[in-house]
Amino acid sequence: MGGDEAGRGPVLGNLVLCGALFDSAALEELRSLGVRDSKQLSPRRREFLAGAIAERAAGLEIVEFTPAEIDDCRLVKKINLNELEARTFAEMINHLKPDLVYLDSPDPNPELFEKRIRRYLKVNPRIVAENFADQKYPAVAAASIVAKVRRDQRMAELRARYGNLGSGYPADPVTISFLRKWVQEHGSLPDFARRSWETARRLEEQVRRERRG
Repeated sequence: MGGDEAGRGPVLGNLVLCGALFDSAALEELRSLGVRDSKQLSPRRREFLAGAIAERAAGLEIVEFTPAEIDDCRLVKKINLNELEARTFAEMINHLKPDLVYLDSPDPNPELFEKRIRRYLKVNPRIVAENFADQKYPAVAAASIVAKVRRDQRMAELRARYGNLGSGYPADPVTISFLRKWVQEHGSLPDFARRSWETARRLEEQVRRERRG
């Protein structure tokens, strides 16, 4: 099984995690099709490959967390994103029952991330957790592609409803401009924004100060 996520850093939209199970023959086919880190592929190529991956996977699980769910974990339950991802990947592993697992570790200490996961496991596979695993292992690259395509679909749905909101990342001026305008017009952040993000809190406070000033 390969595991990866898309949308960990954005201030807008869902976090998507994917676990993809393959046999060795399917992995060879995916290599020949050019499966690699999703960030190195065009959106059209990712969509094509996501279909090919789904057809060849022995098991495929996608779990999404909305901004409200992320905020609840961080602000109310005091669960950080690393723990949330570890718990979710463990649930995928328990369900898919792979012999070998490759994971893209969000923690700069992959050993710590593996320990988090093992606390939730009911099975005992070999786990290889590494930083930048999506650049090394086809199973992880495949999971990254599926997760990215789902994340992009969710963002496209938001654009269709609310207009150009950019990539959703805090470093995107279009996203920040969209959020600022939204708060100015509605008085608070939209429900598809992550209120626990420092970027969101700071922007909301800036608009309030401008109104008072």
